[in-house]
Amino acid sequence: METIKLNVEGMSCEHCVRAVTSALSELKGVFNVKVDLASKTINIEFNSDLISLTEIKKTITDEGYTVI
Repeated sequence: METIKLNVEGMSCEHCVRAVTSALSELKGVFNVKVDLASKTINIEFNSDLISLTEIKKTITDEGYTVI
């Protein structure tokens, strides 16, 4: 199990939090998602044997946000 903290631009409200959390939580291998609007970060706990960091970042980008 790994935990990563990503800086993400474009999140500004609770709708953003729900959209990102929902999209990431649906991915096989992602177990915990915590979005912090104030710091514009997402903490993600995942199993790197089941999903890559590239796939996680792509999912965030596909939701319309920019991973820094």
